[in-house]
Amino acid sequence: MRVAFLGATKGMGRALARLMAERGDALCLLGRNVADLERSAADLGIRGAAGPVRCTACDLERPETFASAIDAAREALGGLDAVVVTAGVFAAQEELEADPTLAERLVRVNFSNTVLFCETAKKALLEEGGGTLCVFSSVAGERGRKPVIIYGAAKAGLTRYLEGLDHKHRADGLRVITVKPGFVKTSMTAGLEPPPFAGEPDAVARRVLAAIDRGVPVVYAPAPWRLIMAVIRTLPRAIMRRINF
Repeated sequence: MRVAFLGATKGMGRALARLMAERGDALCLLGRNVADLERSAADLGIRGAAGPVRCTACDLERPETFASAIDAAREALGGLDAVVVTAGVFAAQEELEADPTLAERLVRVNFSNTVLFCETAKKALLEEGGGTLCVFSSVAGERGRKPVIIYGAAKAGLTRYLEGLDHKHRADGLRVITVKPGFVKTSMTAGLEPPPFAGEPDAVARRVLAAIDRGVPVVYAPAPWRLIMAVIRTLPRAIMRRINF
């Protein structure tokens, strides 16, 4: 595949980009830190990516960069088969409650700006005749939960947007893949106590890549989170108020 990848320099995104490179996909990396992009591009080139791995500036905090970045990726790759979005912002609920500026930034980046980026990517993929748009949301958006109120709200909005996009454009050849990670051991979750079913980036990446290849619209990773969230969705509010999950 010819893939424009936003968020390939860290954590789950880096693991997924490496898997794609190792099987010979052509990649163009998008991100705001050009030095990080270039280091990742060199790593992916060594791992077997098809052709040189190109880089182009794209900042989720600056929507004016979106169209030019997607256009640059299409030109560098000679077309576009997929766009992957793993970039985002995380902060603990306590931090967000204490810092309204941080809370506004998180909601803007994780929801409204990610939606605007996806709209740009969607248009490009449809112009190509279809393709795959794979976006990382979160299990935090499945239910209102005390530890992730603000982060979860942003991810809930993103999940509903991606679902609607899939409903509208699947018949047009656009396959929208919503990834819902649970707790994964990355720099984003450093310092937090991992649950017994915490995942590793490489295992999550393998699961996501399989979902991309099959066109599965929703993928939970690690896999136990599908069952966990199925239970959580059924709990009455009275119980949700008592537990700290």
